[in-house]
Formats: sequence, structure tokens, C-alpha cells
Amino acid sequence: MGGAAETRGTGRIPSFTPRNAFESDAILIGALEGMLGPEAERGLAEHGAYWGSSEVRELVRLAETHPPHLVDRDPFGERLDGVEYHPARHALVRRSIESGLAVSAWDEDDAERGHRHALRAARVLMTAQTDSAHLGVATTSSAVLATLIAAGGIGDEWLARTVSRRFDHRFLPVAAKSGVTLGLSLVERGASYPASMPETRARVDGDGAVHLDGHAWFLQAPMNDAFLTAARTADGPALFLVSRHRSDGHVNGLRLERLKTTLGVRGEAIAEASLIDCEAVAVGTAETAGDLVARCLQALRFDAATIAAGIARGALARGVHHVRHRRIAGEALIDQPLMARVLADATLDTAAATALTIRLAHALDRAEVDEGEAAYARLVIPAARYWIAKTASAVTAEAIECLGGNGFVEDHELARYHRDALLPGLTGGAGNTLALDVLRFVEESPDGFAAAIGEIAVDLDRQSSAASADLIRSAAEACVADQGSARILIEQVALAAAAAALHRFAPRVITEAFTDTRLEGPWRASFGMLDGRFDARGIVDYAFPEG
Repeated sequence: MGGAAETRGTGRIPSFTPRNAFESDAILIGALEGMLGPEAERGLAEHGAYWGSSEVRELVRLAETHPPHLVDRDPFGERLDGVEYHPARHALVRRSIESGLAVSAWDEDDAERGHRHALRAARVLMTAQTDSAHLGVATTSSAVLATLIAAGGIGDEWLARTVSRRFDHRFLPVAAKSGVTLGLSLVERGASYPASMPETRARVDGDGAVHLDGHAWFLQAPMNDAFLTAARTADGPALFLVSRHRSDGHVNGLRLERLKTTLGVRGEAIAEASLIDCEAVAVGTAETAGDLVARCLQALRFDAATIAAGIARGALARGVHHVRHRRIAGEALIDQPLMARVLADATLDTAAATALTIRLAHALDRAEVDEGEAAYARLVIPAARYWIAKTASAVTAEAIECLGGNGFVEDHELARYHRDALLPGLTGGAGNTLALDVLRFVEESPDGFAAAIGEIAVDLDRQSSAASADLIRSAAEACVADQGSARILIEQVALAAAAAALHRFAPRVITEAFTDTRLEGPWRASFGMLDGRFDARGIVDYAFPEG
């Protein structure tokens, strides 16, 4: 199990000890400074204590080693179209739902007014440091709620059913449940994400009822109560909400065909499904579908970036723990200069990822009243999702190297971290999709692009600000002429925004090292390139205090 002590040679490495994911994270605390009243701080500390506990790690292990399985028919051959989970998975989802991860960005809780996104992001970040697989339920619920609320009408009804913050995993009509969760069905076989012209078709019966026929290729958490689905109409692609049960209480025509054997997030089911005469409710119109999908994708991408940041921090904490206790020739491995620099280099990226996600959450909290912050979020969210997801995979791989062969076994938690780190890199679109989305924003909204760059520049020091702004503008001009260089632009945006976020929230020892090596230093292909003038051990100890 994940908490068992490890052995290496003749030295015994003590188990990774429980730690409070909030109180041990100085970057996160600094990023939230000024908004934490006693109640909010107490709530985050309680959340951090729970998700840093050995009891939760055991729940995660059980959910991972007892993956969900399809229950498609009963003993008499009648269709069930259900998925059976281990109780540990339900316990994890229940805790996240009760913590408000599905709804707190959109409900009317006065205690978090003005800081809903920031406080929720902090909770998601801490949760993902221990497990990300179960978070799909909360993140898709939040993204779908954002879409329904923007569409109007149907959003209020579903918000009322979700705001209970209760997880009811029973397969029942919505009216019979104490709480509901929402999922996404925007991916079809062989189509882009989301499908620009879906094969699923909507038809309107004589009585005005809408029914869908088609398929879903990537249905995460298929026992959610309803799914946001794209379908073709006479007026073009439109969005619909498909409940697992019809309005008369009977099971709807969403047929689960199989569960995918996935590379990661094995504690959660990902299904392929057919939609056969599925009763559906229109969400907006064909004319508004594009804007609604964009809103949904923004929420998904932001959560994916936050989850990736959490995975990276959780994995690196385990690598740091190991080298602190691993001794070679009587000396702790972390005291070796090269190891200290490798860890410090990886720490800079994890710290920057934390700072950037909370900076983005601040922007989302102000986007409705501040056009500059709205433009910043529009530009930086896809860039952050792109860069942090790629960084997370590199960090988890480096953490495994810290353990050597002991990290290359499924018995150790790091194997799961490395596998799970790959999903955020697909959520809301693969890397090229995001790079082209950033380029589209540059071309379609030059004023918004300029405003977003201004928001980044204001937090950087004068020299870095001018250089970064010029570099981003040059990359943007090059990309307009040559789309093949779009990844250069998106990475420069992400790095500059991350450096700016560190300038706002982190101490100089972290900020200067990141800025000098990421914005002003030579090209780097791996961790361990940190200059000797930086206090490598101090960087690691600040971000990962001994517990």
C-alpha cells in the first residue's frame, strides 16, 4: 500500500508522513493572503489536513486497485447500463462534493463572495495532491453548471439540485435524489474536441420534445445524472442536456457500450456510449452554442491546470521526502549539490504552477467587472493548461528518478501520479488545439491581447516586464505569419504569466530563480540546470518543509 515504508539497499526510508496540504504550502498561503478571514482559513486548513491524511491515501489505493466495472445487464438479460464502483471511490467523491468543488464557484455562499474561484481552486489543488481520478465528477459538474447558468433558464433548476452539496450515487430519477452531478459528452469517434459538426443528431417531435441519436466516445464518470451533449440541428450544432432518466422517471436511451482500459485515473470509469432516442433539453440555441462551449472549455481547462499543479506538487513532495532520508556514504542524498539543484529546478515549476492557478482564479473572480482581468483569463487559461500539464508529467518522472527502481513499480504511489498526470494534457483539447486557440485570440481580439499582456507586465519588474512583453508580441507576430510556431507563443505566454504570478505572491529566492532561468536564461531540456548562485536547498526547503 502507498503508506508502507520503502527500502533501498541497507537503508530504510520512513513512510511519507501525513501532512497538512494547506499549512505546508507557503506559496499557496501567500497567494491567498488578504482574502482569508478566520473562517476561510480554518476551512482550508481542515481541507488540507483531510487530503493529507493517511486514511485518504488508503481510500485512493482501494479505489485504484479495485477499478469500476460495467454492469450492462441483469440476470434476466435486461439492460442496466450501470457502473459498479468500490465504496472508496464514492467516499472520495462525496468528500469533494461536500467541500463544494462542484458548485462553490457558482452558488450564493456569502462567506466566499468575491473569492469563490480562488478558494475553490485552492481546495482543488490540495485535493489533487493526493488524488485526481475522482475529481472528474466535480470538475465536469462545475463546467456544465457554468454553461447552464450562462444559457439561462435550465441553469437555475440544475443549480438548485446541485447546490445541496450532497453526493447521491444511486441510479434514480433526479427528483428522487438528494444531490446530482453533471458530466460532459462533447467527444465523438474521430472528431475534434469538441466536435465542430457532431454526428449526433437532434430531432424535434410534434409535441416539441427533443430526442437525440448518436454516440459518445469519451464519457467520464458515466453514472453522472446528466450530460451536456452537442448535436446537429437544422440550424447548426447546438447543446443539449441529456439526463440518465427521462422526465417520466424511466431510464433514458443512453446505452453504455464499454468501459475503456485507460492509461491513468483508473479509479474512475470512462465509457463509450450510444444515444438512442434520448430525451434531451435544449441548452441555449445554435447561435449561442459556440460561446457556451467556449465558457465550458474555459472552466475545464482552468480546472485541468489546477489539477496538474496539484499532481506535480504531490509527486515532488514524495521525491523530496525520499532523498531527505536516503543516505549515501553517510550523507543525505539531498545534500548532494546536483540532487539539490535538480529538486530546486523542479520546485520552481511547481511553485510557479501553484501561483499561476491562483492568479488565474483571482482573474476569474473579477472578470465580470474588469475587462483587463477577463482578457487575461481568456489568454492565460489555455496557456497555463498547456504548460502546467506538460510540466506535471516532467515533474512526476523526475520524482520517480529520485526513488530509482523503487519508483518504477505499481506498488508505489508515484506510478499512479505519473499516469494520472497525462489526463490534464488532454482535458479541454490537446496541446496544438490550445496553441491555436491562443493564436485565434491574438488575431480576433488585438485589444484584448494587449490588455492581457498589460496585466502580466504589471506584476513583473521593469526589465523583465519590457523583455517579456516584447518577446510575446514578437512571437505573436511570427505566429500570425506561421501557425507552425504557435507553441512558441503559448509557452512564452505561460512562462511570463507564471513569472508574474510569482512576483506577486512568492519571495525573491523563488521569483528571481524562476525569472532568470525561464525568461532570461538559455533553452533548457531537463531539470538540474539551475545556476550555482541560487540557494537550491533553500528553495526546496521553503516549498517543501520537513514534516
